[in-house]
Parts: sequence; C-alpha cells; structure tokens
Amino acid sequence: MSIRIGFMSNTSDSQLRFIQQMGVTDVVTSLRAEERGDVWGFEPMLRLRKKVEDAGLTLSVFEGIPVPDRAKLGLPGRDEDIDNYCESLRNMGRVGIPVVCYNWMVAFGWLRTSTTTPVRGGAVATTYDHEEMQRGPLTEHGEVGEDLLWKALEYFLKAVVPVAEESGVKLAMHPCDPPLSPIRGIGRIMTSPENFQRLIDLVPSPNNGLTFCQGCFTEMGVDIAATIHDFGNQGKIFFSHFRNLNGTAAKFTEQFHDDGQQDMYVAMKAYYDAGVEGSIRPDHAPTMEGDDNSHPGYALQGRLLAVGYMRGLMEAIEKAGGA
Repeated sequence: MSIRIGFMSNTSDSQLRFIQQMGVTDVVTSLRAEERGDVWGFEPMLRLRKKVEDAGLTLSVFEGIPVPDRAKLGLPGRDEDIDNYCESLRNMGRVGIPVVCYNWMVAFGWLRTSTTTPVRGGAVATTYDHEEMQRGPLTEHGEVGEDLLWKALEYFLKAVVPVAEESGVKLAMHPCDPPLSPIRGIGRIMTSPENFQRLIDLVPSPNNGLTFCQGCFTEMGVDIAATIHDFGNQGKIFFSHFRNLNGTAAKFTEQFHDDGQQDMYVAMKAYYDAGVEGSIRPDHAPTMEGDDNSHPGYALQGRLLAVGYMRGLMEAIEKAGGA
C-alpha cells in the first residue's frame, strides 16, 4: 500500500518548506506560465524536478498539460496539437515525472457561480447553481454534441497512449466539473462512472486511467466507496483529489473536508482496501479567516486543515490494520 498525500504548490522555497513541515511527501505542480510553450520543454521540467527533490520531496504529478480545444473538437490543426502533446509526454518521461492530470472540458474548465458562499464559522466557499449558469450565452463554439467529443477523444487517445506507454507516463483523466451536459451548449462527456469505463475501454492500456476527483464523483451522486473499489481494483486510479461538499451536480456548495455529505473515513479506507497507489491531494477547501480569496478553493489554511484531517484518517486506518 503506497497512497501518499500530495500538495498542490507553486514550488517557491517557502512553499516547499511548508510542505515538508506538514509531513507531506509529494508535490503536485505545473510549469510556470512563462516556461510553457506549445511543447513543454525538457530543461524547465528537469530543473523543476531537481528543485523539488533538493527539498527532500517527490514531484509525483503534473496537473496538468492542457489539451487544446482544437484537439478536443477535432478541428483543423489538431494533429499538430497532438504531436506537441506527445513530445511534452516524452519530456515528462525523460525527466521522470510519472503522472499527468488532464481533462476533456471544452471552452471552460471547472465552473462555479459563487466564490463567496458562507460556510462554517464564516469561511467562504464556492457554489455551483446550474439554473443560474444556463442563463449565460453560448460560447464561440456554439452547440457541441457529445458524439463529436467522444470521436475526438478516441482519435487523441489512439495517438497519445502509445507515446505515454513508451515514456512511462500515466494519463489521468479528470472528470468534468460539474459533471453535467450540456452547459451553455457545450457537451461534456466525463460525467459518470460508465463514461469513465468507456474511456478506459476505448484504448486499453496500463497507462490510460483517471484522476479520481472525489468531489466530482460525489456530484454525480454515486456510491463513492464502491466506485473507488471498482476503478481501484482495475488499477486505474492514478491520482486522487480529496474533496467534500453538500448538494448535487445541479446545485452544490463545497465544504471543509470534515463537514460535507461524504463519510471521508469510509472514502479514505476504500483507497486502502482497493490498493490504490500514488498521490492523493486535498482539493478545494473554504477560505478561512486571514487568508486571501483570490484563488478560491486553494487558500492555504483550509488546505492545511485538510492535510491534518487526512493524516489523522490515514493513521486511524493504518492502526486498525487497513494498510
């Protein structure tokens, strides 16, 4: 059993020291904006990995190298985008970064309608309300059907998966957040366990799997422990996001990790029981008193609280013989 807590970080010297002080071992990060290009380069990746390792930590996940919308929509120019993506994966393999988290969301990523919803003690959290979001206009892409997205995804995977295998990089697909389709005319396909199984079966490979974003699967209304067992027993959970909320995909508010509708002990134990390996990081947390809400969900104190909670859960499970 080798599930490990990871922490999403900008890899500044102070952040890396902070991660060590929390007792966290794994860093989840990305290249700085000024270091990115059409191809993510070998040298900046290598320098980043060495900086993390010199701090006594492990760079376990790139979150993530974005797939351009041209590739997701099957538009002219996608072959060039896919070639660039493949070369970025080769560079990851050359450097020794084992997992990339990516998604198949077009036009917009994770969506929220409020970033200032009061939760416990006056902390503020994010909310999604589908009725409100649907009042917005169509995007520049107009209406995009799910069939088109599936065809483009299959085309992408058939090109990329062999490169991921050769490079020793695991492709960890993140769910659409929220897992609803369509949103303002844009179809979304990573919205259910059945669709994730379809992803896995499209191009069977030990390198084709998922990011188990616990919040998104909670939004789907599924049995979290059973779903972790399903994909974990297949060896397809390459990376995990630990998150809690109240509500459904159509309307939810994110909560402190110990204060939502999910039984987080049961969820954590499921990762152990299913033999899930790799990094699990605290995902979105409310912004607490004294923290800046300029990056909703990613303020420091809420995620620090989450790490302490996760370590407590893991210790309890391990002492009960769950490791």
